[in-house]
Amino acid sequence: MKKTLTIFLSALVATATAQGQVSIQVHDDAENQPVIPAAIYGQFSEHLGRCIYEGIWVGPDSKIPNKDGYRTDVLKALKDLKIPVLRWPGGCFADEYHWMDGIGPRENRPKLVNNNWGSTIEDNSFGTHEFLNLCEMLGTQPYISGNVGSGTPEELAKWVEYMTAEEGTMAELRKKNGREKPWTVKYLGVGNESWGCGGDMTAQYYSDVYKRYALYARNYAGNRLFKIACGASEDDYEWTKTVMKNAGNRLDGLSLHYYTVPGWDCNKGSATQFGPEEYYNTLTRTAAVDEILAKHTAIMDAYDPDRRVALVLDEWGTWFEVEPGFNPGHLYQQNTMRDAMVAAINLNIFHKHTGRLKMANIAQVVNVLQAMVLTDKEKMVLTPTYHVFRMYAPHMDATYVPASCRCGKIHSSDGREMDDFSWSASRDAKGVLHVSLANPRLEKDVTVELSFDKMKVKSVSGELLRADRIDAYNDFGKAPEVTPVQFKDAKIVSKELPGSSKKKNCVTLTLPAASVVTLEIK
Repeated sequence: MKKTLTIFLSALVATATAQGQVSIQVHDDAENQPVIPAAIYGQFSEHLGRCIYEGIWVGPDSKIPNKDGYRTDVLKALKDLKIPVLRWPGGCFADEYHWMDGIGPRENRPKLVNNNWGSTIEDNSFGTHEFLNLCEMLGTQPYISGNVGSGTPEELAKWVEYMTAEEGTMAELRKKNGREKPWTVKYLGVGNESWGCGGDMTAQYYSDVYKRYALYARNYAGNRLFKIACGASEDDYEWTKTVMKNAGNRLDGLSLHYYTVPGWDCNKGSATQFGPEEYYNTLTRTAAVDEILAKHTAIMDAYDPDRRVALVLDEWGTWFEVEPGFNPGHLYQQNTMRDAMVAAINLNIFHKHTGRLKMANIAQVVNVLQAMVLTDKEKMVLTPTYHVFRMYAPHMDATYVPASCRCGKIHSSDGREMDDFSWSASRDAKGVLHVSLANPRLEKDVTVELSFDKMKVKSVSGELLRADRIDAYNDFGKAPEVTPVQFKDAKIVSKELPGSSKKKNCVTLTLPAASVVTLEIK
């Protein structure tokens, strides 16, 4: 059986380039390219499991080192990541959250049962002030997800007024609770997954509900809301069509959710115990987001040819089985080098779609699903996904640079295929080119040749992320198994053009199996 499986898995990648060679032509002279919005690197924080409580917030009286209740180790890690936007309070939780329960003296706030996630009892000690103050500390834009499922237009309208108005009844209440100046709140989600946990609505019905709620969410004190309507799950193109047709002129953004699940709900698989077949199934499923983004974009283009409305992928990432011994409703999973590959492939795809895609929020920032950070009491580890986000940071607000690639294909056992190499390039405000490359193949290193339409390369440096095993992860109290290192193997070479005495300037490198690199090229 084992021998048969090995032969089968070898066949999965048989269509890859024979010698493990990849040629990339970087079109660095291309004009009128979109800027990659920093918000593509957004994060998501829900009242789910230990994301907020124990993850971000421990309270000022905790023995765990904290600053005004925020864990100092997590706070530093998130500051270093330069998070551009943070979504809160959900998720499904948002449509049962009543914001007035989370303001005022903490000792007076009512407790609540988190009906969506494990029936956890929460004390509401982390509410509007705690979240918006956190965003200010991190230098990040808050993205508020409003309660449409069980709330009212009045409740959402008063929340917006409480957060952003300078004067009036709600502003006076905010001042009484210790915040004199209004906060700046740009992003407002009008409902979450309204087709499911957020109200079980049809697209037609939700379109009318959206217009009603959005109408009363007003702009105060120069604060202009960017209103995001609930969009589709995965490939539900009819939802996108209906909302764009009925409400497209009334919204600024339309959301989309797409999770990478190796099997489906009944077979998510382990986050840490998997073989090559599960690995390739996971990667081909994540690469399918390319087609999904393209098709939703095409529908939006039909109703909004000027691309005024943003596509917002405000939930994405891997979803595996909960780690043994943890509450099934808390969605706690470890994070391996496989997750790093998923992150890199997704980000490379997102960059291609930023003519329409203006924000993405990975789920979730701490202790939930594909997290950046994991905590265990006073201990904390940075995940492989965290390192990919930090390595890719130079792409934020940089101009997208298109490239063409000659590579092979990977075919997974569930009938999907993807390129057997992933890449993206951008140029920052100083003219420096950054190229991110991911080699998803387990069985071989890849020789890469980067050629340029115009650029004459003078220097190249980089950072590499890899591990000895694809299922390696960083664990508490142990030396990290997945951590970036300086990459010194990229070389500048000059090659003669076929049939010409002219030469072209190239960068060559060998990228190890199952690894990610970001190059800085000047």
